[in-house]
Amino acid sequence: MTGSVVIVTGASQGIGRSTAVRLSRDFKSLVLVARNRAKLQETAVAVAAANAAPLIIDIDLSERSSAKAVVERSLSAFGRIDAIANIAGAVPQIDLFEMSDEQWDGGMALKLHGARRLTIEAWPALRDAKGSVVFMSGNSALFPKAPYAAVGTINAAIVALAKAFSDRGLADGVQVNSLLPGPVMTGRRRSYLEHWASIHGMTVAEATEKFPRDAGIVRYGEPEEIAELIAFMVSPAARWMTGSALRMDGGEVKSI
Repeated sequence: MTGSVVIVTGASQGIGRSTAVRLSRDFKSLVLVARNRAKLQETAVAVAAANAAPLIIDIDLSERSSAKAVVERSLSAFGRIDAIANIAGAVPQIDLFEMSDEQWDGGMALKLHGARRLTIEAWPALRDAKGSVVFMSGNSALFPKAPYAAVGTINAAIVALAKAFSDRGLADGVQVNSLLPGPVMTGRRRSYLEHWASIHGMTVAEATEKFPRDAGIVRYGEPEEIAELIAFMVSPAARWMTGSALRMDGGEVKSI
């Protein structure tokens, strides 16, 4: 996609980093957004190695002014925005009856509201480019559970939000979809498994084997696999797909 520009949030690690590296093969310029500048610089090296131009923006998208700043800097540097991959955001895995209002607000601030504000700020440029947007949800949106209620609740809200954006996108020529991955082996998941193993008297290896088995899947997903699907979602080949919620979870969700 000659001359095209994509914003990737959460580009410092995990799925966001893998997505940025993958999209550097398809887009001429990438705006890399996250809070950790040092890790963003590592991603930028990989992007540049694919002959794409990286722009690093180390910023906290949970802050209300950040979305406007990202869009302004992106347009100043590249003059257009063709796609957004809204990947940033981790939601606390805390029991429904233990999670405080502040923790709920914090969980929504980045993953839901940060993505919402960024998409709204970029909408005029996306409309001009007839662009694409992907919202990162998760398959817990389909089966919220009390031990990590906020994860499922916020992911479900993101699916609904993407659907609402896609409704407006029909008139404006902007394609909007959401993605619901299952358990993916990222650095954050490894840290969670280490913590979970320590409080349940298990080794990390035992805990790592337990979760896929309990979920009824063969293995964890890899960030690169999710990145490949995102690359398709923002490609010309997927242009007629909008308002869809795509699931990639190794078969964890058994229902239709």
